This record gives sequence, structure tokens and C-alpha cells, in this order.
Amino acid sequence: MFVAVDDTDSMRGNCTTFLATEIIRELSSDFDLIGNPRLIRLNPAVPWKTRGNGSLVMRFGKGRGQRHLIGEIDGKELFCFDESDDFEYDRDKVLSRLIPLVNRYHESDADPGLFISDERPDESFYFRGLFTIMKVDDVLDELKKIKASIFTIGCGRGLIGATCGLSWCPDDYTYELLAYRMPDKWGTERYVEPSTIREMDFTYETTFNSWEERTHKVAMVPATPCPVLYGLRGDDMEDLIPASFMIKSERKYRWVIFLTNQGTDDHIITQYEEMRPNASYLVQGKVVSNARHIKGGHTFIDIETKCGIVTCGAYEPSKEFRYAFDRLIPGDFIEVMGEFREEPATLNVEKLHVISIVPDIQKTSNPRCPVCGKRMTSRGKDQGFRCRACHTKTKEFGTEERTRWIVPGWYEPPTAARRHLSKPLKRMGLEQPCEFVNSRIQ
Repeated sequence: MFVAVDDTDSMRGNCTTFLATEIIRELSSDFDLIGNPRLIRLNPAVPWKTRGNGSLVMRFGKGRGQRHLIGEIDGKELFCFDESDDFEYDRDKVLSRLIPLVNRYHESDADPGLFISDERPDESFYFRGLFTIMKVDDVLDELKKIKASIFTIGCGRGLIGATCGLSWCPDDYTYELLAYRMPDKWGTERYVEPSTIREMDFTYETTFNSWEERTHKVAMVPATPCPVLYGLRGDDMEDLIPASFMIKSERKYRWVIFLTNQGTDDHIITQYEEMRPNASYLVQGKVVSNARHIKGGHTFIDIETKCGIVTCGAYEPSKEFRYAFDRLIPGDFIEVMGEFREEPATLNVEKLHVISIVPDIQKTSNPRCPVCGKRMTSRGKDQGFRCRACHTKTKEFGTEERTRWIVPGWYEPPTAARRHLSKPLKRMGLEQPCEFVNSRIQ
């Protein structure tokens, strides 16, 4: 039995992952959790997303095989099983138990969609959810095909994410341990001790996107008034529990480990003939402009690609990542990943790969003498240059090769500025070859 839900939160509060823990709590008296609950991030360019455009999927059954500790709810340990035996259940009764939870834990401006199904939708819906902007009508036939029992509020837009999330068949995947605040703390300032996060980050190398060492900033604690205390991400589920015990914080209400597609770059389209707005691409090309800055601290360059000239933007929240753009010059060959925006037509860069760089050759007003090496003087307009020491003459301007303060390699924004789906260099087995803190070119 699959339960899928999406679109219950807003920037004012609530969190669909918390609703998932309520669903698990409600059904745990009758069913076992099969596998981790899943948090699936979809197209980050969707205009109506709240924070991370995430949908939630849970599978319930009668567990068999090995069980795994994945959380704690109401002071009780939460386990999941690898497999499920066959069982029968009353779907209408299950749905009637979940509807009050959706009614309680959704924001008034959200459009929740929840359904129960014994089958998964076709896998193509996952990629459509990542690469395109979909409508509710796009999923209704598929939900009818798999005989899903549906509940919606408003326009039911959450059915889109729920359908696409349930169709995810993981290739690459990560985990996130989400810890939740006591209900009386929701909307108040969080307490999490930064030094303990730093220590945890250095102790457990399988975790990622928790701490920014360059600026000594925490990246795993949200700033919104949602129920989440923190989200600890990693590649090894077994490491997340002891890692979380190292973090000193306010009292936790509950915690659960989700299987996720975060940090996978699944949203990046690599094969295409043209670029459509509101989708994310890997774009390769030659730099054809120097960096330019606009009000607000944003930086842009232009690259020549198979789709024509593409403007690439690094925005103020990406901090020193923008400075890598400052160091690029025409002729450099790069590839970038990011969301292609319609207005203004710009690729919002999430990662930069400098493939090759060209020499930075600059003219000097007076060349050096090829005989004695002294600086030559001008003989007058359009008359060339002369060496006063050895009387050598030339009409060639002098050139100098300037030091390039960027080298080939991958570059990424600081931890707090990364998108949920963007794969960190740490997961790619790479390190950024240069740092650009306080190195802005004016």
C-alpha cells in the first residue's frame, strides 16, 4: 500500500514531511513501514513551489526480513522493513483516517493532493516532474489507471508531485534525518549549537551540506517558521543517527530518516536540441564576454553554445562563487549547470566546470627592447618605438601575459546557497581547486 502526498505547506509554516510523520504515526498501529519514507524533490523551477518542491511517499504493509531503526515518534522507536508479506486492507477506512490529518496540517493557500495506491505510476512521470511544468490533468488518467483513491483540497495540485514522487525508481539517492521541534516552539527562534555541527561534519565524512567551513556558517537549520529543527543529509543511513547525537540543540519532538533524491543532479537535462524556460540544463560553451555586475551584487557572463549565446548568472546569495565568474575571460571553455529562466533569459548557475583557459595577453603601451630588455619609448603617433639605450626600433606594441587566477576544475556555491537537488562536489569525489573569498574584481 503506497501513500503519496504533496503541497500542504507554505512560506508561513507547516511542512509536508511533518505530515508524513503524522501519517506514519496514525497507521503504525495497523501496518509496518516498508522501506524508508521518501522525500522526492521535483522541478526547482516550478513557479508555485514553497521551499524545495518536495513530495512525500510511504509504503505500508506487513513487514518481513531485516528491520532498520529510522526514527522516533512519540518516544517510540520507528523501524522499517525491507519487504512485505501479502495482506488485505480496507482502503476506504485508511483514507478516512488520513483525511483529517491533511485537513489539520495544511496551509490555507496550499492545494494538497493525497492518494493511496497498490501500484506505482509509470517511471516517466518522475522525469516529467523534474524537467517540465505539469498540470493536474496530466496525472489524472495515470491515477485512474493505477486505481488510486484520491483526496484533494483546492485545485488538488499536490496530486502532481505525489504522482511524480511515487514513480521515482532510485538510481542515485541520499538520506536525510529530519528532526522536528516541540509544537510549542514552532515559529520561534531555533537553538542549535553551531560548534557541534562543525564537529559532527568533520567526524562523519558521509554527511554533506551541513556546515560551511569557509565562513563558519550552519547550513542544515531552516530559517522558516516550519516544524523542522534541522535536516542532516548523508550518503550512509547508518551514520546519520550517531551523527545527530553529536548535535546539541533544543529538545527534539521526533525524528525520521527519509530516502531522498537530494544531491543527485537528477533535475539536470543533459541531452537536448533547444532550451526551454523553467527547466535545468548542463550547458557547454566558450566564454565571449567579461563578467559584468548589476545592482544587488549579481554577476553575469555570456557563453557561445550550440543553442546560441546564453547569459549565465551567479546571484548575490552565492557569495564568493560569483568571483569565479570575475576571473573568466573570452576564450575560456566552460560548462555550467542551472535553471534556465524565461525573463530575463538567463541560466541561473548552480555549478561551474572550467574545462580550459586561454592565456591572458594584454597590450602594453611601450614594449621592451628585444636586444637589451629596457623599456622602449614612442617615436610619435603611428611611428612605432625606439630604444634609447641601443637604438633598436620596432612598430610592434608590447604584450604581457597576466597571471590567471582561475584554473580548470569544478566550482560550487557555499553550502547554504546550494539547491536541494544540486550534487555537491563532495559527492562527486572532487574538491574546488581555488577559493575566491574577498577577491571581487571591481
